[in-house]
Amino acid sequence: MGWWQVNADTLAGSRFVVSPLAETFASLKVLHAGAGAHPGEVAWLARHLPAYRRRLSRDPVTALLVRAGLGREWIADFLTPAPQESAGFAEEVARVRDTDPAAARDHLSVSLRGPLPDLLRRDDLPQRAADLLEFVWEETVRPYWERRRRVLEADVLARTAQLGQGGWSAVLDALRPGMRWLGGDRLQVNLHEYPPREISGAELLFVPVTAQRHGWASWDEGERYAVVYPCSGVLTGEPVTSSVPAGLGTLLGDARARVLVLLDSPMSTTQLVALTGQGLGSVGRHLRVLLDARLVRRRRAGRSVLYYRTAAGEVLVTAQRG
Repeated sequence: MGWWQVNADTLAGSRFVVSPLAETFASLKVLHAGAGAHPGEVAWLARHLPAYRRRLSRDPVTALLVRAGLGREWIADFLTPAPQESAGFAEEVARVRDTDPAAARDHLSVSLRGPLPDLLRRDDLPQRAADLLEFVWEETVRPYWERRRRVLEADVLARTAQLGQGGWSAVLDALRPGMRWLGGDRLQVNLHEYPPREISGAELLFVPVTAQRHGWASWDEGERYAVVYPCSGVLTGEPVTSSVPAGLGTLLGDARARVLVLLDSPMSTTQLVALTGQGLGSVGRHLRVLLDARLVRRRRAGRSVLYYRTAAGEVLVTAQRG
């Protein structure tokens, strides 16, 4: 198993951050696989996969670069630089483009577990990788970024609350498959047999992405280390525009009424953010009002807090629909 040695000060100073490049690379992985994990992802693929495949069919060098960089057990390091807090996509992808060509070839050899094909023995690989990431960002991520960012921020808020309740061990054990706190300052990051890394004193970041089932680890050696993990809010498709009875919308306001209508089955705040397309703060305010009015209740389910309609809330929604 792969694990990192992390001292208490490094763990205490770690942070959750949102990265446009990480989200874009996660989307690239889904496009490369060509298979969605849930209905929203399937719909997203149906919309964007044809254009992605057309682009690669016209550029066999970049197509081979992607296949080589996404190894079975290892991703070419230069494709996934560790995020920098508050950096925008342009700033992040510039780090891919500025990679030394020799280093990029070395990274691809590692991900391939063997020598590079002749077609990849060239100096423009970082530029080609950055160009493809820009395409994926502009065409398949940026149009949805505001909504995705809200889902990611909701996940960060939920993890932070979990940290306050159960400590780092509870958070880390639930972050991604194969990851858990081993004790003794040891953080298992995956199940692969790689040498341990001493990262004490470096910057440690945790980065959620929506379009991914497993995540990955990345680093700027000795300076910054990141664990990219699948966020808990599922992007089920476009923001839900479920029918809100006119009278209920007039009484509560359309946005708050939509939250109440959706709660015919228990949902977390993160799920409501993803389904409505509303911001985390807005959903939180609506839930507080509905709780105060005793139209919804909440209960804990494992590590999640779920909201659901009360009998009074059910009567109100049903009466307006009738």
